[in-house]
Amino acid sequence: MTNFSFEEMQSIQKELQEKYKNKWRPLSPEIGKDQLLWLMIELGEVADVLKKNGNEKVMKDTEVRTHFIEELCDVMMYFNDVMLCYDISIEELKEVYLRKHKKNMERW
Repeated sequence: MTNFSFEEMQSIQKELQEKYKNKWRPLSPEIGKDQLLWLMIELGEVADVLKKNGNEKVMKDTEVRTHFIEELCDVMMYFNDVMLCYDISIEELKEVYLRKHKKNMERW
């Protein structure tokens, strides 16, 4: 897999949601707030790996690096769930992302 796209991530998230549809609440805007809170918790776990291990280990220690990346994956999974909860398409994300990028490029 040379280019891991948002389309693939969204597809994987939908597959995961489908598998656990009888255990998890269905994704909706009401659930979106909860997913966003979980995303923030996962971001804290990413920061915790850095705090406990430092940049050097994240860069060079295979076990620490894998743990760091796993936590980042959790962040991305919740990010994708939030997108699904609010029915944000990849095209919509791209359009707004590029517009925001242009705005940032024009600063200072």
